[in-house]
Amino acid sequence: MDNGLASFLPLIILFAIFYFLIIRPQQKTQKAHAAMLEGLTKGDKIITSGGIIAVIVKPEEEFIKIKINNEVIVKLDKAFVAKKVELGENA
Repeated sequence: MDNGLASFLPLIILFAIFYFLIIRPQQKTQKAHAAMLEGLTKGDKIITSGGIIAVIVKPEEEFIKIKINNEVIVKLDKAFVAKKVELGENA
C-alpha cells in the first residue's frame, strides 16, 4: 500500500507544480480580462488585438461600437479588445 502511494507521489508533485505555475495564473488573467470587458463604458479608450486604438461609442451585449477617427465608427466583437488604455498611458 505504501509503495503504491510512493510511486504516484512524483506525479502528484508534478501536477501541483504545473497547476500553480501555469493553470492558476492563466485563470487569473482570464478573470481580469473578463472583468475589464464588463466594465467598458462609453468614452473609454481601448486597444484591439489588431493594434487599433479606438474610443468606445456604444457598448452592447456581445459587440461594441468604436470610433477609430472622427468619421469611422465600426462594430467590434468584445473578444477582440486587448486592453483598456488608462489615463497615464500615451496612446
